[in-house]
Amino acid sequence: MSALRKVLVVDDDPVVGKSFNRVLTDDKGYIVVTAKNAHEALKRIREDNYDVVFTDIKMPGMDGVELAERVKSRQPWIPVVIVTGYGTVDNEDRAKAAGVSAFLRKPLSPEMIEESAHDALLQPVAAPVSHGFVADTTEQSAVVPPLATRSNTKSFALAMVSPFIGLAFAVLMPLVGLATLAWVALSAMAANPLVRKGAVHLKNIALFLAAPFIGLAYALSLPMVGVGMLAWIGWQAFAASPKYSKTAGTLKQAGLFVASPFIGLAFAVLLPVVGTAMLAWVGVRGLMEPTEAQ
Repeated sequence: MSALRKVLVVDDDPVVGKSFNRVLTDDKGYIVVTAKNAHEALKRIREDNYDVVFTDIKMPGMDGVELAERVKSRQPWIPVVIVTGYGTVDNEDRAKAAGVSAFLRKPLSPEMIEESAHDALLQPVAAPVSHGFVADTTEQSAVVPPLATRSNTKSFALAMVSPFIGLAFAVLMPLVGLATLAWVALSAMAANPLVRKGAVHLKNIALFLAAPFIGLAYALSLPMVGVGMLAWIGWQAFAASPKYSKTAGTLKQAGLFVASPFIGLAFAVLLPVVGTAMLAWVGVRGLMEPTEAQ
């Protein structure tokens, strides 16, 4: 299935846009987008790509001929068809000078709409007139199509960014290399029995020195955590109990709630002591292991 062609219809009369939409969007392979004036049309063209533009001449503000001139000056590969019921010789001359593809006279019929869309897409890009002279067709044939324009823009962006990419390599690659070499050296040192024995000594000494501080952390944090958890459990149990039934169950939950601070106090007294003793035992055992191995 071929790709859908996108058509922009510019007319302050919504009936015209509906006519194009009804004729071209059923199974003809088109997507119709409408704009009620030239300024809205230029905004849509900046935001998206269109295969053909149909524009009325007589519109509030910017007229269709000026719109055609702006479209062809910025994107000359887009065919522009003038739709008008107020055609004049002056308007037609201006439109031809801008490089429009064709004129479509109102009232419009379905056949006219479909044929004009088909013909506009098949026609070569018209050469606009500049300062009273017809542009050279050899130069006009060199107009870059949208795909090539994007490719050139991408190449230009890559050319602009390449020095910064090189600078990033210059800064990061030495750091990556030094980190790799350091890792290799540490791995080699770790494979040495003497170094490993020294590392074990340092590790055990560090654990022994850190044990009191770890115990202090337990002493400060665990009681509060325990009290908080037990208080939360007690509160949840109390809140879940019925207010007006099962009095014994309610009293039990209230008892748990009241007892939670004392349970927390037990944690505050016992857990730091137990934790400190366990950590001291681990540290002393670690200090003794190298001596036994010798």
